[in-house]
Parts: sequence; structure tokens; C-alpha cells
Amino acid sequence: MSHALLKTDTPASFPDASELAAYCKAAGDGLRLEILRVLRQNAYGVLELSQIFDIGQSGMSHHLKVLSKSGLVATRREGNSIFYRRAPAIEGSGGREFQLALFSAVDQLSIPTAIQERIQQVHRERTEASQDFFRQNAARLHVNQDLIASFEQYGEPATELLDSTAVSRQHALEVGPGEGGFLPALASRFERVTALDNSAEMLDRARQLVTEQQLDNVQLLHGDTEFALSQSLHADCVTLNMVLHHTPDPAKIFSDLAQLLNPGGALLVTELCHHDQSWARESCGDLWLGFDPEDLSHWAGNASLKEGESLFLAQRNGFQIQLRQFFKPTVAADTGL
Repeated sequence: MSHALLKTDTPASFPDASELAAYCKAAGDGLRLEILRVLRQNAYGVLELSQIFDIGQSGMSHHLKVLSKSGLVATRREGNSIFYRRAPAIEGSGGREFQLALFSAVDQLSIPTAIQERIQQVHRERTEASQDFFRQNAARLHVNQDLIASFEQYGEPATELLDSTAVSRQHALEVGPGEGGFLPALASRFERVTALDNSAEMLDRARQLVTEQQLDNVQLLHGDTEFALSQSLHADCVTLNMVLHHTPDPAKIFSDLAQLLNPGGALLVTELCHHDQSWARESCGDLWLGFDPEDLSHWAGNASLKEGESLFLAQRNGFQIQLRQFFKPTVAADTGL
């Protein structure tokens, strides 16, 4: 029997020897396994990974090249920077089962304390860069953001999605209210509303709107989602409008918000789809150039949230907006009752 016939008869779902060897080579190094562990939920640039693992850039680039060549990591360009993340296990690909088994094993590894501390430092640097931008540009941010997606463009569809979401109307939490454009809609639909922002400058602008419109049931808090967790700030509905692309760790945001939601509560996200207009970084302080819808679904799934409705608005100026709905299962649903 010829080799050609053997190859033809081999099911497409089985990896060939060269593909399997590439996986084994990539997995045959302790540092590369630790890199895959760190890339579980977040994407990092080569300089950030060099900082996290305390090795030179050339050495880190070599390891990333091996992982990329094997198909275990994928790259994504964000402006002038390239970020690395785990590659998705493609359905029907030859090495899918090996890849899933490898990732499952890697996820059992504990991250050393020193590496965890350096990860937190990278996230702090991202947060500080974002806060510095808002501190310096709060007054003119509205004009710049209107070039991408103004509140007038997504406010009405976001309100309609809110109205179609069946949740208790006792308490709503808006993370990153900006200038407060969505607060009147929340205030008229919930008994109590909390607006949370880690930018004091933007919170002051939201406070002006709250005062002018006499939104007496709205409380403004200065802090992030970790602060909200420390205050046990549970809510029936959490809204996140055009905020995720400013956050250093989007996956953690989903995890935090899932914990803040009451059982049966809903998370409503308005966000940019992935785009290639890097000027948004300098003009609007964006850390990420939008996200693929699959990214949000993945992060929500890891946070044990169930996906609801999705709405995609028509493109404007090269930007497309996605409106997403996610639910936290009730206790009865979690236990299978």
C-alpha cells in the first residue's frame, strides 16, 4: 500500500507526524508552558511578557516564535504593537484534541508568586496609562469619541436591549459611565443606580449631568471592579458601554462583574468590534482596537455567564458596534434543578 493512499485514508481530524512533532517541541520547555498558562485569558506584547518572565526580549521572541509556529499562540496587531494570546482550538483541525489536552494540563499549573506580581505590575501600568489619558483629555474626549461611536448612535439600541432584558429592577450598576449619557435611562428603570468609574475627572462630568437632571436615585463611586467587590456591591443588572477597550484585563472584568451580579441578573455590554484604526489609541486612549465577538463570548463563558441576545449596528467611519447580553444563572439552574 502506497504512502499516498495511507495519507488519503487518514481522517482529517488526526494530526500528521510533523504537526504532532511541532506541538511536542513547543510543549517541551518549561518556560513555554508557563507562557501558555499566563496567556490563558489575556493577551500581552513581547515587551510585557519579557517583563513578566524577567528575561530578555530576544529570548522571549524566540519562545513566542516556536509557540506561534506550532499554532499554539496567535498574534493580533493593535496599532503598532503585536499582542500574543492562545490560539483557539479549531473544530476539525488535526491537532485539536492534543491542543485542548495540553491547555487543560497547563491550566493546572500554579503561577509563581513573583510572576503574579509582575503580571499585576503590567496591569497597573496599563491602568495608569489609561487614567493619565482621561485625566488630561476629559474635556475634549466627547469630541474625539464622536468620531468613533457617539452615544447618540448606540444609546437607543442599548436602551431597547435593556427594556427587553427580564431582570429585577431594584439595583443597576454602570461601570464607566463616562459623561453619564446612559444614567437617565437606568435611573428611570431601576429603584437604585450606582455609577462606578476609576477616573475622577470623568466621574465629575457624570456628576454634572446627575445634578442637572436631578437623578436622586443615582450614587457615584470612584473605583474599579475590585473596589466594587470589596464593597459587596451586588446588582441585578450591570451595564458596560464602550469601556472594555480601555481596560487592562478584559477577561478579569467579566469575572468581576459575574461575581457582582445577583443570580438571574444580566450583563449588558456595548463595545466596538475589532478594527484597524490605530489613531483611536492616541485620540481616545484605547488600549485595545475593539474585540471579536468570540472574545466576549469566551470571557463570558469562562465567567459562567450564559449568552443572550446579540445586536450588531451598521458600520460608521469604519467602526462597527456590538451589543451583547449575558445572564448569570440562578442557583436552581446551577444545581441542575
